[in-house]
Amino acid sequence: MAGNLLSYYEAIEHASLDMLNAARSGDWDRVVKLEGACAVLIGRLKHAATEHPMGPSELALKSRIMQRILVNDAEIRNLAEPWLNELGHMVGEPGKMH
Repeated sequence: MAGNLLSYYEAIEHASLDMLNAARSGDWDRVVKLEGACAVLIGRLKHAATEHPMGPSELALKSRIMQRILVNDAEIRNLAEPWLNELGHMVGEPGKMH
């Protein structure tokens, strides 16, 4: 069953890479859609993980996958920051025509 758990981590990694590519191209709607898909996968993973613990080799692979996911997430956040700041300025300036 640990292999099945790893497939969830790999699917989340793939989705995070898709999110990063969408963020790089400025497709924030797709980023949000993929983020929702990740949330579903994470929910399923949490449920499955409580029933089937991983062995040492699977945990090592999980760790490498998680590191790649975190790198993708950090870059997405860096790409999103200017967009979020712009959105904050638009929302935070009452009376300004948009």
